[in-house]
Amino acid sequence: MWLLRMNKISSRIHEPSNRSELMRTIFYLLGGSISYNGDKLPSVPIYIVTKRSQLPVEFLAPSPGDKLVIGLDCEGVNLSRNGTLCIMQLAFANAIFLVDAIEGGAPIMEACKPALESNFVTKVIHDCKRDSEALYFQFGIKLNNVMDTQIAYNIIEEQEGKKQVENCMSFVGLLADPRYCGVSYHEKDEVRALLRQDPSFWTRRPLSEIMIRSATDDVKFLLYIYQKMIDKLSKQSLWRVLHRGVLYCQCYCLQYSNADWSPSPPIPFPVGVSVPVREVLSILNIPLGRMGCVIGKRGSFIRFVEQSSNAKIFTGRSGCPDDRVFIIGLPGEVRNAKALIESKLRE
Repeated sequence: MWLLRMNKISSRIHEPSNRSELMRTIFYLLGGSISYNGDKLPSVPIYIVTKRSQLPVEFLAPSPGDKLVIGLDCEGVNLSRNGTLCIMQLAFANAIFLVDAIEGGAPIMEACKPALESNFVTKVIHDCKRDSEALYFQFGIKLNNVMDTQIAYNIIEEQEGKKQVENCMSFVGLLADPRYCGVSYHEKDEVRALLRQDPSFWTRRPLSEIMIRSATDDVKFLLYIYQKMIDKLSKQSLWRVLHRGVLYCQCYCLQYSNADWSPSPPIPFPVGVSVPVREVLSILNIPLGRMGCVIGKRGSFIRFVEQSSNAKIFTGRSGCPDDRVFIIGLPGEVRNAKALIESKLRE
C-alpha cells in the first residue's frame, strides 16, 4: 500500500463537443517535455472543469481496485473558512484539471467530494491546513488521505539526522531544493504582486493566461516531488507523514479537540516495523486579547515553546482562528507546550 501508482487517467475523460467547450481545453505547451535534474517530464493538457462529466471516471468513483495518486491545490480569496475557494487544481500523471468553483459552484465541488474524502485516492499537497479549512467550511468536504510535502520534507530531514527545521518550508523553497526538483519559481512573485493589487484576482472570469499558468504551476511538480520523497522515506517515516497529515487536515477545522470531525480510521502500520507513539492534536483556547502575549515579539515566545517542547504550534498569525492555539506532537510534547503557554498566560 505504500507505493501507490500514479495512474494514467482513463480515456473516458470528457472530450470537448463544440467550439465553446473546445476553448475551455488548454494545452500546456512548453516546447515538448520539461527537464528537471535530468528527468524528462512530458507536457500535459489542461482542462478547465465546470461539470461532473468533465472529470475522469475513476476520480469520480474511487475504487480499492484502482487506487490513484493525484496532486492537489486550491486558490482563492483569503483561502480559509471565511474566504472564497475559487479554483481547485487536480494533477494526474497525464492531465491537469482546473476545477472552477466559481462557475461550477457547489455541484462540481460535490462531485469531487467522494475522491477528496476517499482512502483510495492519495492527495499530494503542500501545506494542507488552509485548503482543508476552506473545503470543510465552504463545501462540507473532510479532506482525507493526504501526503503533505511540507510534512514529508520535515520528516525526511529528521530521518537523515538533521537538526530541527522550520515547520513551514515554502513550496517555492521546496521546488528550489535540488533533491526534489531544483527549479526556480519566479512567476510566483508576479502573482503575489497581482494579488496585492487586486485581492479578488482569483474570482475574475474568464480565467486569464496568467491565472491558468499560475494555477497549473502550483500542482504540475507535485507528483514528481512525491516520487522523490517516497524513494527517501522509510516505511516508519512514511507512516508518520500520513498520520500527521490527518492531524493537519483537521487542525483549523475543529472547534474543540474532540468535536466536529469524527476520528478517521487509523492508518495501517507496515508489518515488521516497530509502531511509534501516535502524535495528537490539542486545542488551547486563548482569552480575548491575549494572543499577542502567546505569540511574543516577532513570534519569539511561540518559537521558544516549539524548541522547548518539540511540538508543532499554529496560531492566528498562521491563518487559523485568532482565539485558539493548535498544538500537534507526541502526547508528552503537547503537554509540555500547553504547560508553557498556560504559564505565560498566568503572568
